[in-house]
Amino acid sequence: MSLIQVNFKDTRGKIKPMHATNNGPSCDVSNIHLGWDNPPAGVRNGNLEEFCAAGIPYARTHDSSFYPKYGLEHTVDVAFIFPHFDADPEDPNSYDFTCTDHYMNMIEAAGTKVFYRLGHRIEHEVKKYGTLPPKDFHKWAVICEHIIRHYTEGWADGSYRDIQYWEIWNEPDLDPDDAKNKRTWGGTKAQFFAFYHIVATHLKACFPHLKIGGPAIAGNLNWAEDFLAQLKAPLDFFSWHIYAHTVEKIADRAEKVRALLDKYGFTKTESILNEWNYVLAWHGNEKTYSHLTQKNIKGASFNLATMCACQAGSVDMLMYYDARPTTWNGLFDFMQIGKVTTTAYYAFPMFNELYKLGTAVEVISNVPNAHVCAAKNGDEAAIVMTSYNDDDSTEARFLSLEMAGFSAENGTEAEIYLLDAAHDLTLMQRTVFYGDRFIWEPQVPNFTCYLIKLKKR
Repeated sequence: MSLIQVNFKDTRGKIKPMHATNNGPSCDVSNIHLGWDNPPAGVRNGNLEEFCAAGIPYARTHDSSFYPKYGLEHTVDVAFIFPHFDADPEDPNSYDFTCTDHYMNMIEAAGTKVFYRLGHRIEHEVKKYGTLPPKDFHKWAVICEHIIRHYTEGWADGSYRDIQYWEIWNEPDLDPDDAKNKRTWGGTKAQFFAFYHIVATHLKACFPHLKIGGPAIAGNLNWAEDFLAQLKAPLDFFSWHIYAHTVEKIADRAEKVRALLDKYGFTKTESILNEWNYVLAWHGNEKTYSHLTQKNIKGASFNLATMCACQAGSVDMLMYYDARPTTWNGLFDFMQIGKVTTTAYYAFPMFNELYKLGTAVEVISNVPNAHVCAAKNGDEAAIVMTSYNDDDSTEARFLSLEMAGFSAENGTEAEIYLLDAAHDLTLMQRTVFYGDRFIWEPQVPNFTCYLIKLKKR
């Protein structure tokens, strides 16, 4: 039998925000403003309740302008907020903040913090608009300065929000310099390097207390190395993307990114993976399979396993793509009657149980494809566990989970919750154990997920 040990006496720093997302809830904020803290029975305000229950710590505002309820093409993107580039960036009348203000309220209504992407959504259209390099890089930086002032300093009838992360652009490496239909950065690599330097330097000078970073690379590590090797501008966080069907690929990429940052002296720069999801392949039946998997128990297991692996690794934050209603949204299904959550959604409130506790503890395991993470806070503790192997034919196996270092004179209550194809995080067992050691030996089918909550009596 394979042994996994959890030692609650040996702490391992903080539980990191591994359950952040791209985009926020889909709800009607006006209902909240009207005092709908307790809506009438049977009346649902979108997925706000479920979003809150998952404890999503941050929502990245990328591709928000595709979705009507967020405000479509009047939302978030710099070219939409400042629609006429030749206008005066010092004049509040040059800006249109209305829909974006509404979207910020929507995110914060869920108790979630905003992670603001400065730039533009991906453009697949034959003609490009917001993804073309700005005519004047410095003016673009000044425009962003005023967007930040609007949301953090009240400028132009704005607000005083606690928005710490400001990300410059998205996936400038997606297409090579000689591509004919560039989707995210219409210029060359050299132009982007100059652009980032000007914008980051200006914004950090204006807001030394905020985190300025980017550039949300699509995954080209050679491009990333060239970027870091020449960079002289501020980089409080380095953001990057990867889509995969094995946890090992994501964990390996995370360590390579960290190694690159350290190699070029960015040892204090946060590493933020802010687009990830299950993808077997990008075309045909395998793409269809991927979208189905993102919503089912396999997707839940993949999500939880990735969170556990990255908690143990060097990544500082994960941001799942996507919570916006789209085929990439594996968390919510608005076509269901009376229920909007998918099976995969439950990995997020599961990890949130650890996040609320705050302090990570030691997990010792050499068991292949078994992913475990644990946390504690005073008289409470929790463990999440899943068995994930991408091979759908993988058979169930017995695992031995040994928990030590969490004892109470009057005993410890243990509750075991199950997430599988038939159970949505259902309480399956409640017991009390005495002493310093508790062993649980379940037969674990592939993709099954468990949450164990401990409380001293």
